[in-house]
Amino acid sequence: MLKKQLSARHLIWLIVAVIVLLFAVYWLKFKPVPVIAHTVANGDLYGEVMGTGTLEARVKTTISPRIQERLAEVFFDQGDTVKTGQLLARLDDAELKQQVAVAQATLAAASTTVTRVRTDEARARAVLQQARLQHKRLAELVSGKAASQEELDKATETLHIAEADLNRSRSVIVEARSQIINAENNLQLRREQLAFTELRSPYEGLIVRRDRDPGGIVVPGSSILQLINTKEIWISAWVDETSIAALAVGQPVRVVFRSEATRNYSGTVARLGREADRETREFLVDVRVQQLPVNWAVGQRAEVYIESGHKSAVIAIPQKFLLWRGGEPGVFVNYNGRALWRSIALGLYGQQDIEVTKGLSASDQIVMLSETLKQPLEDGQAISVQ
Repeated sequence: MLKKQLSARHLIWLIVAVIVLLFAVYWLKFKPVPVIAHTVANGDLYGEVMGTGTLEARVKTTISPRIQERLAEVFFDQGDTVKTGQLLARLDDAELKQQVAVAQATLAAASTTVTRVRTDEARARAVLQQARLQHKRLAELVSGKAASQEELDKATETLHIAEADLNRSRSVIVEARSQIINAENNLQLRREQLAFTELRSPYEGLIVRRDRDPGGIVVPGSSILQLINTKEIWISAWVDETSIAALAVGQPVRVVFRSEATRNYSGTVARLGREADRETREFLVDVRVQQLPVNWAVGQRAEVYIESGHKSAVIAIPQKFLLWRGGEPGVFVNYNGRALWRSIALGLYGQQDIEVTKGLSASDQIVMLSETLKQPLEDGQAISVQ
C-alpha cells in the first residue's frame, strides 16, 4: 500500500515537471520579444563616401643652410607667423666677411694694375711713334747720302724694339683685364656665400616646428625650422578604391576633426589621387577645408564625408536595421505581430540611411531587437513593438 502511494506521488511530480517544462518552452518560444520599429517612408537621401586622413599643408618647406657653419641666431619659434623675405635665422658670418674684404682688396689691386699697364702702353705707343719718325728721317738721309747705313740699321732695330714693347704692353693689359674679371667673379662668389648666412622666408607662412638652437654647427640639408604656407591647408584622406567612380573634384564634403567630434566643417574635394595603395586598396583624396578649428595642428586626424550623390523621393531605411544572410541584404518586417524576413536590394548609401530599391514599400514597418537583448531575432518570431 505504501509503495502505491509513493508511486502516485512520483507520478504527480513528474506530471508537474513536464507541465512546467512545457510552459517554459511555450513561454520562450511564443512570448513576444520587445523590438524597435521604424515605418518606411519616401524621402531625400544624400550619399556619402567616408575617408580617414590628416590635416596637411600643400606647401611646406624645411629651412636649412646651404653651407656648413655655426648657427648664430634663430629669430622665430614654432607658432610664429612670418612674411616673405623675413630673416628667420643667421649663421656666423665673421670668416665670410673677411673673405669678402680680401676679394674686394684683390679686385682693387687688379684695377690698379690695369691702370698702370695702360700707362705703360701709352708710353710704349709714344716711343714707337718716335722710333717710326726717326727711322723715316734716317731712311731719307741714307737715300740722299747724308747718313750712313749703320745709323739706319740702328734706327730699324730701335723701331722693332718699340713695336715689341707695345705688343708686350697690350698683352699685359689683356692679362690684367682677365685678372679683374677673376677678381670680380671671386668677389661675387664671396658675397653670395656671405648671403647664405642669412636664412630668409621664401613665402608668407607659419613656423610649425623649431629644430635647432644657436651655438651648434649646422650642415647643408639639416632642419632648423619647418615652415608651411597657411593659404593652402587640406585634409589628405584615404578612401576605399571601390568609391573612386562616385567621386569628382568640387564635390561638397563634411569634415569632422577628432578634436571636435560633434562639429562639422565644410569643405570641397580639391584633388583625387591617381595611385592606390597596393596593400590597403585605398587612394588619397585631398579635401580643402573652408574653415579650420580655433586650435589645429598639422598631422591631426579627421574624418571626411564626401557627398557622392543626391536622390529625392526614395525609400530609405536606417542602416542599423539592415541585416545580412548568406551575403544577401534583408530586414525583418512586422507582419501581424510577427517578424518576417524579407530580402531587399540596396542603392545609394547615405550618412545614416541607405536606399532600398527593391523589397520594401512606403508604410512597411521594419523591426530590430532592442539593444539590451543578446539573442538573434528569428523568422516568424512573435514581437512586441516598444
